[in-house]
Amino acid sequence: MKLKLIAATACVISTMALSSFAHAAGCTEGAVVGGVAGHVAGKHGVAGAAAGCAVGHHEASKKQKAASQAAAANAPAK
Repeated sequence: MKLKLIAATACVISTMALSSFAHAAGCTEGAVVGGVAGHVAGKHGVAGAAAGCAVGHHEASKKQKAASQAAAANAPAK
């Protein structure tokens, strides 16, 4: 059990360290939330983190697209 905790901690730390290089918006937040939820739901933290990363990235992309469309709609006409 202690080895799993150490491995999970190492994964989280390495994910956080590498996330600055990847710039995958929403992935880090989603991975943390998904990892915790997966661990609590049935010891599936890694699968939860992967799914959380995908969902977080998708939601961040939708938010960014909506913001750019709103900015384009509010831009002055030339």
